[in-house]
Amino acid sequence: MANSILTSMLSMGGLGLVLGGGLALASKKLAVKTDPRVDAIVEALPGANCGACGYPGCSGLAKSIVEGKAPINACPVGGTPVAEKIAKIMGVSDIDSEDDKKIVRVLCQGGKSEAKVKSEYHGVKTCKAASMVNNGPKSCSFACIGFGDCVKVCPVNAITMGDNGLPVIDGEKCTGCGLCVKECPKMVLALTSSKNEVHVRCRATMKGKDTRAVCSIGCIACKQCEKICPFDAIHVKNNVAVIDYEKCRNCMLCVEKCPTKSIKSLFVERKKAVIDEEKCIGCTLCAKNCPVNAITGEVKKVHVVNQDLCIGCGICQEKCRKGAIEMVRNE
Repeated sequence: MANSILTSMLSMGGLGLVLGGGLALASKKLAVKTDPRVDAIVEALPGANCGACGYPGCSGLAKSIVEGKAPINACPVGGTPVAEKIAKIMGVSDIDSEDDKKIVRVLCQGGKSEAKVKSEYHGVKTCKAASMVNNGPKSCSFACIGFGDCVKVCPVNAITMGDNGLPVIDGEKCTGCGLCVKECPKMVLALTSSKNEVHVRCRATMKGKDTRAVCSIGCIACKQCEKICPFDAIHVKNNVAVIDYEKCRNCMLCVEKCPTKSIKSLFVERKKAVIDEEKCIGCTLCAKNCPVNAITGEVKKVHVVNQDLCIGCGICQEKCRKGAIEMVRNE
């Protein structure tokens, strides 16, 4: 009996050694070689595995970068510092400029003071849960609910809730990852270029009188912004103003004309054109292209900008061949 047990044990042990050796050999023969740059990029990434880049975690992003399927600066959480590390690993130097990075903006001003409340909500304090009960507690069904779901998902603490019950975005911290945009059930958060200074902060598609009845600062579709814009960059669509950022030049005329102040600019004062007298050759291109006739001057003489008329559109700066015009904001 003992001999049988011993024989069985030896047989099984031998078989295990043979199979183990076979597996070890197969793992070496069939192993998929990984690019060492993948591991190096994983080390360089912040390790948040948040998925904000659109890839399955940091390792998935690293693999895609090496394969050329993702850009060097695809990690919104790591920003430029991480992109620079990855660029060194990949042996490239071309990284998109930070000047045109994506920033989250709040497209609603219907806070505690402006938007009427139709009911009290006593359920789970999340925007998603509250939105499922009678479309939310506010009379405007498009308004921010204000429970801060966006704050909870932001990986860089770039969002806080203001005293008026609306999200406040820290533009310096925001990496444009878009997680808050996906989380918001009312879609009052949007990613936009940091170059876009003017925004319609209302999404209500109700008729003007209905919007006015539930919010003191909502768009009433009066179309005054359309009429004042010299660049055809803003139109009322489905009862709410929409900006075409391909045409918008941040001149702020629509901001000043809007009767309900639902259109806002990030700055109080617009930029103004300033001409460098030493560089100006009097070619007249700036004067010919100014849409509001704010620039005057004779041929081959230094031109002058009427600061009261200038709307800060920047067309003159673009047309100037000598780099004699600078757009300056006096703030």
